[in-house]
Amino acid sequence: MHLPVIKNLPFLNNIPFLNQNIPYWIKIRTAQPKCIYYFGPFNNSQEAKLNQNGYVEDLIEEQASGIYVEIKKCKPKNLTVYEED
Repeated sequence: MHLPVIKNLPFLNNIPFLNQNIPYWIKIRTAQPKCIYYFGPFNNSQEAKLNQNGYVEDLIEEQASGIYVEIKKCKPKNLTVYEED
C-alpha cells in the first residue's frame, strides 16, 4: 500500500517533528530590482543571523533598494526569483 506524498503541503511546516531536517535560509526580498534571494543553507537561525549582514551589504553595493530580510526554514527551489509587476 502506498501512501500519498504529503511533504509539499505548506501547513506541514508548522508540525515540529516533520520540520526537523529542513535547514534555515536567509530570504531577502528587494523592491528594486523586484526579486527574492535565498542564501544558505544554515544549521540554525543564529548562524543565519550572523551571516545576513554580508548579503545585505552586497545587495546595497549592487544598488538594490527596499530590502526586507526574513530567516526561515524552507527548501527553496530557486535561489533567485525575479518577480513580475
